[in-house]
Amino acid sequence: MGDEVSGSALAHWDQSAYRAKLQAGREALAQLLADRRLDRDRPLTGLELELDLLEHNGDPAFANEAVLQYLHTTGDEEALYSAQHELGAFNIELNLPPRMLDGAGISWYESDLAAALAEVREAAGKAGVYCCPIGTMPTLFTEHMDVESLSSAERYRVLNDGIMAARGEDLRIDITGAESVDYSCANIAPESANTSVQFHLQVAPERFHRYWNTAQALAGVQIALGANSPYLFGRQLWAETRIVLFEQGTDTRRADQRRAGAMPRAWFGERWIDSVLDLFDENYKHFAPLLPLCDPEDPLAVAASGGVPVLRELRFHNGSIYRWNRPVYDIRSGRPHLRVENRVLPAGPTPVDICANMALFYGLMAHFAERGEQLSDELDFASATANFRAAARHGIQADQVWPGRGRVPVRKLVLEELLPLAAEGLASMGVVRRDADRFLDVIEQRCRRGVNGASWQVARVQVAEHRQRLERFDALRAMVLDYAAQAADGRPVHEWEV
Repeated sequence: MGDEVSGSALAHWDQSAYRAKLQAGREALAQLLADRRLDRDRPLTGLELELDLLEHNGDPAFANEAVLQYLHTTGDEEALYSAQHELGAFNIELNLPPRMLDGAGISWYESDLAAALAEVREAAGKAGVYCCPIGTMPTLFTEHMDVESLSSAERYRVLNDGIMAARGEDLRIDITGAESVDYSCANIAPESANTSVQFHLQVAPERFHRYWNTAQALAGVQIALGANSPYLFGRQLWAETRIVLFEQGTDTRRADQRRAGAMPRAWFGERWIDSVLDLFDENYKHFAPLLPLCDPEDPLAVAASGGVPVLRELRFHNGSIYRWNRPVYDIRSGRPHLRVENRVLPAGPTPVDICANMALFYGLMAHFAERGEQLSDELDFASATANFRAAARHGIQADQVWPGRGRVPVRKLVLEELLPLAAEGLASMGVVRRDADRFLDVIEQRCRRGVNGASWQVARVQVAEHRQRLERFDALRAMVLDYAAQAADGRPVHEWEV
């Protein structure tokens, strides 16, 4: 969502005209699908990573402007990465260029990610701060919840105004887990606690529904193994607190809409789909536009003339709806395509951990989406949703409901069934065996040891509290500084010292 908008645009926004453009964009996309004009030949992948910045005492460092200036990244598509603002002034986002996974593609991702993070750490050092890839910022406390903690980019202030105006009352963060938080805020700053990694997979348009449904069915497994967000506002909540915080921190529903069961903007979904158009239809049905970004393009006329419509309104509206697996229409080198944007996982802890999560996800997607019988034929959507919630709450100790297995511990499911299938899927994508073995071994060791980012954080805070006799907030500061140092060392989290 890098396009800039202004408050003045919001004041003069014609929402009726905007919704008409959304519908025209949907019809133009339907025409491209019917004419088979969307790219189907290049199964490119992509990666985005959000990061936090830390002061030397472990508190959040509201310094992304300074760090970005030291980075000097450009929009060159051939660059190692690009960097930009994220919601909070202590967040930045890195985008790696798309690539194929065949051969040593995952190892290339790992080396490029490590090199990009090294440059960010160097830039952060020049700005007098640290960088930290972590799911929820453990030392972001309620005292930091001010609109001034948001990035200076105008689009985030406009987004804040749009969400708060639609809601008509303060946001409420009400989460019960190991401990609990109940906090009201007059702006969307709590959402800035969240940072994630996103995996992109370009897919053939006629098979989009198979890949999206598969990604939804796998989301619980992903969360359980990759959870890295146990703390918020000084309290231990869910293993992946980021999930429920995202739901509550972007909730535009008024009180009467919440009582009536209206959908939150961050949601898992309501059913399996038969076409990518189902998702854009749900967008239009359930979610009012938030941001005023209009284009003079007539998408139907462009599509009818054989051109490639930009579909700016449809894309921008879609970007303000926070599905955990988001459909993406995009254009690269003049060729339009569809991809699944997998938004399930938190940031970090290290490049090898991120690439291990990547190997598991792409391997299982390739296996299950391309086989004859689909997971969505064997697993009802309500069970997939329950799996997702259970994994977010309990992390690597969660159970999952799985076809042919019933309720099973996720570690047992992965070790006994899913790892071999992921290896098969990676092989079908042309990934070399040594890459598949190395990254899937990281997943295996997490399962055998019962350690991921979330469990390590909890164990480290307990050490700080009980052995070092630190109060909770100081224990969190000690933990996050240790986390940042061990993340910079690069070893996978299951090997970290507590």
